[in-house]
Amino acid sequence: MTQLCRHCATPLSIRFLDLGFAPPSNAYLSPVDLRKPELTFPLRLLACGDCRLVQTEDFAAADALFTDDYAYFSSTSKGWLEHAARYANMVTERFGLGADSHVMEIASNDGYLLKNFVAKGIPCVGVEPTESTAAAARALGIPVVQEFFGMELSASLEQADLIAGNNVYAHVPDINDFTEALKVSLKPEGVITLEFPHLMRLVEFRQFDTVYHEHFSYLSLLAVDRIFAAAGLRIFDVEELPTHGGSLRVFGCHDGAGHPQDNSVAALMEQERARGMDRDDFYLAFQSQADDVKNDFLGFLLQAKAEGKSVAGYGAAAKGNTIMNYAGVRPDLIPFICDAAPAKIGKLMPGSHIPILAPSALRENRPDYLIILPWNIAAEVKAQCSDLAALGTRFVTAVPTLEVSE
Repeated sequence: MTQLCRHCATPLSIRFLDLGFAPPSNAYLSPVDLRKPELTFPLRLLACGDCRLVQTEDFAAADALFTDDYAYFSSTSKGWLEHAARYANMVTERFGLGADSHVMEIASNDGYLLKNFVAKGIPCVGVEPTESTAAAARALGIPVVQEFFGMELSASLEQADLIAGNNVYAHVPDINDFTEALKVSLKPEGVITLEFPHLMRLVEFRQFDTVYHEHFSYLSLLAVDRIFAAAGLRIFDVEELPTHGGSLRVFGCHDGAGHPQDNSVAALMEQERARGMDRDDFYLAFQSQADDVKNDFLGFLLQAKAEGKSVAGYGAAAKGNTIMNYAGVRPDLIPFICDAAPAKIGKLMPGSHIPILAPSALRENRPDYLIILPWNIAAEVKAQCSDLAALGTRFVTAVPTLEVSE
């Protein structure tokens, strides 16, 4: 049966990317889980020929992906904490937020962002479905509504002057319901900011490893502008960000609100059209690009093994799971991966079953090559592991092209 676009209900026929079958990228395993069957889902993307929304073909229910023991904690990354602090300062000054304001963050995770508003004395609330991260936020004094955000919940929430959503818009299975709920939850002159990976940069830099089941949508400004408009919202400003390999931060408001329209919106949509994002060919060409990245990565690992070189990984990130499962990498090629998140240490990567160890394991078993799987924080990882480089370890990233440090 032909799937219909989740936004505009157009029949989907444009194949964007097929990565076969894979487990959910954050479904980390305990050793005892290896005795049980492992659930996998198709990981295929289709593009809408009308609104240009790129979306997963088949998807698991959100509650199967974002479980109570969800292992991703935003505060693990120092760079992301700094990004959040800069954002809080910017919006507080730009929109005059203060003690009489109300800030809401959707998918507030462990409080990495809202703690900045708490420190400023600005009332705030987080909406976060996962128990593990919600508990961490509450420990910081942040009120949390532990539910999935949508129309069913929005009527019970106090309307906000600012609604922030960082890396959540791509994660919602019903993007129309979510967007309509944003409108309901926003004061008449309030502002919505959403950050999400930019599809234009994903294609430009061959970032197929950012594709995983928790991402139901892959977003361009052309598509988001149309989705907002259908809900009675208007994008009045947009910023390009370096985060996650190239992201957008859109500023939205009610269609009739007084926020002036910035020229950046029309300029970026024109840039997307110039790149061909309003034509089918843009979407049909990506599979071969992803295959080239995968083949180069696998070829490197096979050559390293043939030469007797030791290899380890750093960063048990979702993007690492995608590339390793698509390439068929197993512990014979990467014996272990280190990660600083306590919730991941002692577990195994989904699909590949590679053990996750504490970073101290790199000093106990210094590898010849260290594969940095979350390439978006490669500079941060290299700085943390400079002592290994001094002893001869070489750093490797696979995206957008295979790079090995000298």
